Amino acid sequence: MPPSRWCKLVRSPGVGSSPHTSGFSVNKRLLLSPLAAIFACSLTALFGQSAPSKPLTIEAIYAPGGLGGRGPENLEWSPDGAKLSFVQRADNDESGELWYIDAATGEKKVLLSASKLASLVPDYNKVKNERERERLTRYHVAAYVWAPDSKHLLFDSRGQLWLFDPASGTAVQFTSSPDPSGDPQFSPDGSRVSYIRKHNLYVRSISGKNEKQLTDDSGDDLLNGDIDWVYAEELSVRSNYFWSPDSRQIVFLHMDETEVPTYPIANLLPTHPTVDYQKYPKVGDPNPVVKLGVADVDRGKVRWISLAAAADAYLPRFGWVGEGVIWAELLNRNQDQMDLFFVDAKSGKSTKVLTETAPDAWINVNSDFRILKSGDRFLWSSWRDGTTQLYLYRFDKRNPLGGEAQLVNQITRGDFEVLGVEGVDETTGTIFFSCNKDDPRQKQIYSIKLDGTGFERLTAQEGIYSATFSADAKHYEQTFVGPLTAQHISVCAVAGSCFPVWQANDEIGEYGLRAPKFLEFKADDGTTLYGRLLLPPNPPPGAKIPLVVYIYGGPAGQMVLKELENPFDEILSRQGLAVFAVDNRGTPGRDRKFQTAIRHEFGAIELKDQLTALDQLLATYPQLDQSRMAIWGWSNGGSMTVYSLTHTDRFRAGVAVAPVTNQVNYDSIYTERYLGQLKDDAQGYAASDVTAEVDKLHGALLLAHGTGDDNVHFQNSMQMINALINAGKQFQLMIYPNKTHSISGAEARDHLFHMIDDFFQRELK
Repeated sequence: MPPSRWCKLVRSPGVGSSPHTSGFSVNKRLLLSPLAAIFACSLTALFGQSAPSKPLTIEAIYAPGGLGGRGPENLEWSPDGAKLSFVQRADNDESGELWYIDAATGEKKVLLSASKLASLVPDYNKVKNERERERLTRYHVAAYVWAPDSKHLLFDSRGQLWLFDPASGTAVQFTSSPDPSGDPQFSPDGSRVSYIRKHNLYVRSISGKNEKQLTDDSGDDLLNGDIDWVYAEELSVRSNYFWSPDSRQIVFLHMDETEVPTYPIANLLPTHPTVDYQKYPKVGDPNPVVKLGVADVDRGKVRWISLAAAADAYLPRFGWVGEGVIWAELLNRNQDQMDLFFVDAKSGKSTKVLTETAPDAWINVNSDFRILKSGDRFLWSSWRDGTTQLYLYRFDKRNPLGGEAQLVNQITRGDFEVLGVEGVDETTGTIFFSCNKDDPRQKQIYSIKLDGTGFERLTAQEGIYSATFSADAKHYEQTFVGPLTAQHISVCAVAGSCFPVWQANDEIGEYGLRAPKFLEFKADDGTTLYGRLLLPPNPPPGAKIPLVVYIYGGPAGQMVLKELENPFDEILSRQGLAVFAVDNRGTPGRDRKFQTAIRHEFGAIELKDQLTALDQLLATYPQLDQSRMAIWGWSNGGSMTVYSLTHTDRFRAGVAVAPVTNQVNYDSIYTERYLGQLKDDAQGYAASDVTAEVDKLHGALLLAHGTGDDNVHFQNSMQMINALINAGKQFQLMIYPNKTHSISGAEARDHLFHMIDDFFQRELK
């Protein structure tokens, strides 16, 4: 299912109209509402002398840069760990420069001027194709890569590669084919560059001469080193090929999508409509058939390696153990068994060195696996003890295929989730990782020794941290945001000082954003559920306050985190509405028992927890009006909205944006991970089909979807529309032509959120 950044409507840099300068409320129509008028008048009393200096409007939220301003993009560490480079653009136009900050001194310098950057790294907001723009941003496609010598950069300028020398300030075009080249990589010795073109793998000398094609498949069904949609979306695959340490071979994934069904995405705006056919395996459909290839760069020959006993298994991660030996993770279709193989690159012989199983659960694919430089140990993460923790394994360096790997020790342990390995300093034997120790609503950075000693927290403030470490793990880029702290980015030395890279605008001071009340509830089995509540500012005494429940509810995203409140919630609250969210069982960031409570059925447990928490909230805050409650969400949150409106009468209205309305419509990897295979649990799938329950719809429904959505297909809303019509149910509908799952762009976002706002004001008055 779509990652939470879409479902939570994180403020991504947008394009479009500039903010207008009306008062605190969104527009004058809303100020005519009695609710809006009452609560808007209370703002002066709330803020007093420290009243916000800028009006908070929907237009301001989705203007270029949003409220906080446009932060650095394309952050990359140089291989020597000395520099962190980044693109910094202006909020209101595409101009910008490529900068770097010296990790040791904090000194900032321009690497690439605005005029050169405009041609080498065009602003992705200028990409007209909605799906391509979303691919670039959603999957963080790199705009450039550093050469191994840390002295040159290779730019991917919309499919043409350019080699740039910062010392001389010159850029040389590296490829000139009419077909675009992508995913460029330097060989470890820096003598060659590899890239993907038309689903085939190419290499070229660093001199720019002697291009060599290593694979030679034709058509769009056979991919060599390229990534298909479902592996990128659901397995977070960002590259499907890797150089050997000696720069003589490349291991890559070959994907055969011949039997994978297609989904038509139509553009109905032209006089003569066009159709793009997307390869998309839905529940029960054939998956891509995968195998590994090893290309000899000098001879141009490929050796094939097949590990899968079943044609529908997944190969989500692979790479090099060392000279001549490959590692690969093989995941079965049920996603409850992961096998780690070591493979002889020359003979193709393989040995299964580790098997991870998750009975009555699933395997979470991640990038925590690391071969240590000692060449005889690796890191492994597992859910086996009920929480995600790190483990150290050893194998025979002289004979890696000689037998199973042996567990050395469990590195981390405790009642928390390890969220990711961020870096490893092999000189000190230290692992740096993110986790949510002490509070599942936070993300902090910790360090620990390989033997499990020296468990220390690097970050200090309450909130959400992310970190990207340099290759030697001596420095790291740190991004932080807190409940009352706007985002800021720093470069830090481990156990040393930090230097500022970028500071967002003061959203709290300028726009008057407030932190919500963070609350705790109990599910019917005693499990703690975390929630948040934003009340209107200074409501009149005795006033009954309508409530909007903002829901996601699925395994791809938490709604309750110690970060800045969504500014749209603040807009609603200033118009007299309270906004509430709670993370039910089945959402991430908690232990295995909590997350797997929804296995084999979507909807029932989630709604039960939502209503249980809601009852406890209403008991604690009697000023909330239980007769005027609405619910809304995006993606899985949209699915939960329509599920709620058809399975309870507690809500007067709901807004469902881009919902999955029948789980068999969604992709195989995501859906089968949680619900199992259709052939094994048809009843569980049937229970999650909201189109079959539309005759029970209670309350007003607003349905919104983009026709270009290649994630949750518009087909879902079409089926819902048809079912509602057949059931004689009235509803409201908004279609966004060619818009993808995010319905991005200032014009579309402004339109959508004004419509949602108007809907709540009308239905909850």
